[in-house]
This record gives sequence, C-alpha cells and structure tokens, in this order.
Amino acid sequence: MTDQNAPLAASRRDLILDLLARTGSVRVKQLQDEFGVAPVTLRRDLQQLEEEGLLVRVHGGAVPPAGGMAPRAVPATSTIGVLVPSLDFYWPQIVRSLEEAAREKGMSVLLRGTSYELQDERPALTRMLEQQDLAGLVVAPNTDTEFAPDVIDWLTERGVPFVLAERDALRRPTGEPVESVTTDHALGAVLAARHLAQLGHRKVGLLISRNSPTSRKIIAGWTNACRELGLTPAEHVERVLPDRNDAGFSKAVDGVLDAVLAAGVTALLVHSDREAMAIVDLALAKGLSVPGDLSVIAYDDEFAELFTPALTGVAPPRAAIGRAALDLLLARIADPTRPAHRVTLSPTLHVRASTAPPA
Repeated sequence: MTDQNAPLAASRRDLILDLLARTGSVRVKQLQDEFGVAPVTLRRDLQQLEEEGLLVRVHGGAVPPAGGMAPRAVPATSTIGVLVPSLDFYWPQIVRSLEEAAREKGMSVLLRGTSYELQDERPALTRMLEQQDLAGLVVAPNTDTEFAPDVIDWLTERGVPFVLAERDALRRPTGEPVESVTTDHALGAVLAARHLAQLGHRKVGLLISRNSPTSRKIIAGWTNACRELGLTPAEHVERVLPDRNDAGFSKAVDGVLDAVLAAGVTALLVHSDREAMAIVDLALAKGLSVPGDLSVIAYDDEFAELFTPALTGVAPPRAAIGRAALDLLLARIADPTRPAHRVTLSPTLHVRASTAPPA
C-alpha cells in the first residue's frame, strides 16, 4: 500500500484495533508494511489508543489491555457517510429513514448523490473521506461496471466500516461477502405473479425500465414463478424499456403495448411506477380498459397509489432498508471481527384498482 492509498488516521486506528483483536499483538514494522505510513505516525496512533485504554504499548508494538479487547461504542458525535445513485428516485425514503435513525442516536449524516451512469465511485468517496472524519459508510455503488470490484477493494483497503444498500458484492480474491442490506426483489416478482394467477390470468408480461441489479432479480423471480404457476413462461412478453428521457420512449412504449396485445397478454408487471403509468396512459388512449382489458402491477410503488386508476404495486421496504443499514453499520463498528451479515428484507404487495380478473 502506498502513502497515497494509506488509510486516514481514524480508519487506520480502527484497523490497528481490528488486527490486534484477531492476532493478539501488533508490531510497528508489521503495521508499517500493512498501511504504508511512517513509524512515527504509527507510534502516535498506538499512544492515542493506549490513552483511550484500548491497548497497552510494549517495545516495538502493542498488546491488548489487561481486561481484553472490549467492543467499541460509536461516539455520540459520529458522522456516517451515505452515497447513493439518486436523490429523487427510489432513494429519498431510504435516506430519510437512515437520517432519522442517526439523529435518534445523536449522529449526523454526510449525504452525497451520484448517478446511475457513474462508472467509478472512488473519487466521490475520496472527497467524502477527505471532507470529514467518518465513522462509517453506507454505499450503493454501480455494480454493473468494470470498476465495481475495484470500488469494493478500495472500500476494504480504506479501513472505514461500510455497508452496501440494495447491492450485493464479494471481496477479491477470497470471495468473502460484503456486509449488505437488500430487498428480496425476486420475491416481489413472485408476489405479483401469484396475485395475477389467483385472479385467473394465464398470459402475462414483464416490462423493465433498465438493466440493473433490481431488474435482474425481478426477472429471475418472475420467470420461476411463471413456470411454477403455469403462466406461459415460454410465451410471456418480456421487454427492456428505454430511459424515460430518451426521445424514443413514447414510440417504444407504443410498440411494446402493441406486442402485448398481439400476444394476448392480459396482465403486466412493470418496473417502475413511471413506466407503469406510461403504459396505462397509452392503453387508455387506445380505448382499452384498465383493468378490464389489461391489468397492471407497478414495481417500486413510490406513488402508484396516486394514479388513476390507483395502481396495484410491489413496495420494497425502503424505510426499513435505511434503518437496517445503519444498525448493521453500527454493529460492524462496535465489533469489527464479527462475521459479515447480509440482511434481506421482504417487499409487500398492495392490491389496488389496476388489477382484476381477465375479461
């Protein structure tokens, strides 16, 4: 590790305590090789940790205190860094719940938004760590780029405790899972398929707005559920819609609806709400009835209830995701040696006016 990539002071001290808890002793030379910083810096770290009662210095290194290594509490004034790919789509409720939970614990949040198109989050994370001494991070990186494994490696090397939100990842080269809180989106698709099957639909379709971790999980759950429920899995319409800002979005949606009707599909699961609303608007403009001629379920359920007709929606537990991410991060800070936890939360199906038995 070079000086440029060396962990920041607070993170480095956390790593020293982590190493001490695992090995029973640390040496300055060992720490120098590990972190790439000067021996005088490491001796200052050991002195500060000794003053805090977290270790005992010995010649050339340090050992645990007489009472052993105690779990470390998070200071009441700690700040948590949060980096998400959007501040106006899907993530606001997650962020608000995390901020509320942090305030309840006397903590603050340093929030930054990026974009779904960002290829490499490391510069944004670097700026956050340079701006403030963070106790930990909650991050939702883009896992679909060539840089995704490098971002996870970089986060691990920094030594700052972190939790992924709505993302899964493994560390290289061990394949060890990264701490995460995710929604079981595959289950959400299963709930939608079961609801449509119970209503009597047999030809169904799936429309997704983008190739993303969420979309892939929805596709997997939907495909398996259709097969198990006999919902013509070999014949159902499956399309990836272009971005809503794309000039050809309306034309693409019109073409998809024509394909749906030609295939005899009577019900759709659409990711996300905006795309579901566009489908319903176009269907109504063509003289179709929703749900009489076509039932529609929106996946995400951010504002589907406000539409007319109110859309049946699959709702990820966004508020619970934010709180669970903070709880998981605080547990990691308190005990850096504990096994990685991967928390999976279940979504909920809200049945409204846009689904009914087929005509």
